[in-house]
Amino acid sequence: MKEKFNEHVSTLLKTAREALESNGFDTLLLHAGTPRFYYSDDQEMPFRALPHFVRFVPIESPHHLLLIQKSGTALLAEVIPEDYWSEHGTERSLWKDAYEVTQVKTPDAAWQNIQLTVANKIAFIGDEEACNIARTHGIPSQNCNPKKLLNALDASRAVKTPYEIACIEKANERAAVGHTAARGAFLSGKSEREIHYAYLEATCSLESELPYPTIIALNEKSATLHYQHKRSDIRKGMALLIDAGARERGYASDITRTHVSSHCPSRFTELLAGLETLEKKLADLVRPGVEFIEIHHEAHLGIAALLKSHGIITTDGEEAIRLGLTRVFFPHGVGHMLGIQVHDVGSHSPESWSHPLRELYPKIRTNRRLESGNVTTIEPGIYFNELLLSPHRGDTKRFFNWKIIDELVRFGGMRIEDNILVTENGARNLTRTFLP
Repeated sequence: MKEKFNEHVSTLLKTAREALESNGFDTLLLHAGTPRFYYSDDQEMPFRALPHFVRFVPIESPHHLLLIQKSGTALLAEVIPEDYWSEHGTERSLWKDAYEVTQVKTPDAAWQNIQLTVANKIAFIGDEEACNIARTHGIPSQNCNPKKLLNALDASRAVKTPYEIACIEKANERAAVGHTAARGAFLSGKSEREIHYAYLEATCSLESELPYPTIIALNEKSATLHYQHKRSDIRKGMALLIDAGARERGYASDITRTHVSSHCPSRFTELLAGLETLEKKLADLVRPGVEFIEIHHEAHLGIAALLKSHGIITTDGEEAIRLGLTRVFFPHGVGHMLGIQVHDVGSHSPESWSHPLRELYPKIRTNRRLESGNVTTIEPGIYFNELLLSPHRGDTKRFFNWKIIDELVRFGGMRIEDNILVTENGARNLTRTFLP
């Protein structure tokens, strides 16, 4: 892994220096992030380092500064406070030789160590509080998070290095162990909270270490897309939707599975089997040069066909999409970019804005032409959510079979999600390597 990391840093430094050159800067200064506290409280929120910093230095603690110039060695001022309240210090074996490292005790010392010169040629990337501090050190306001430079760095994050791919793959492997344990807990009749605990134990994770809060939804609760609770009083569920990931050196996995018990009625079970088949077909469409919106469209076509074949709606194909029928059951995008952030940057490419399908899906968030090195999720779903259904219950055109829909409402919904790497000639499913 260390060799991959060193190659990764070399690639990032080259990209950063090219971005500096093209945007009129000599130096890039990255801040790790500032701790935050709950309002009117002395309790600190869980800290997560800024993604642009983590991409260069995989440590999750605040105040560090990384200085990158157009030439010369990158300098890291690592802040390790003298503090008897909390433990500080990081595992340095991976990155200690990649930079010129100076350890300091305070954030002020980190700034003093950097020794800024020609401040108007420095681009600074940091959170709001860090930007305020940067201004006190002579960095002009317009040089804090300059948009064109940020856009260039965001675009580079969309193409993962071999090191980043290895981290995301490892995060998939860790999450897969948790999903297997969660499935076992569900089938043994456990509650949402107990299933959540089983996932944490299997992944050896604290909740704060996960890339996002787990979604553990039994029965009707799975129709709430980001259901956040963990009920302890409902057991022996008929259906479980679990959306849960893991992290590796700052990089995330994002996996969803839907499971059914032996006493779940066949109508829901067969619909789920159809969605599973569709998800695999959609994953097979991922390859370089494909417009992501086209995969999204195929997802709607596939869901329309499933709903029609199960008697839930009375028409399918392009007509069902034009009438808005599929959006009632599938209201979200078929996927998103994945990396340090779960919904990672780089989800748009300029040539994709004029795609003719944009008129059908004006709010789609991932709208880019895929290229080798992209990592994306594929996650079709079907939900029976009363908020989405109720505006159509008075429809006299009879596009919906309400008898069947009302039978399925109590099971909530279903989603299947894998993490897919775009390769030079096609794609590799990073999730199915470890999880059926």
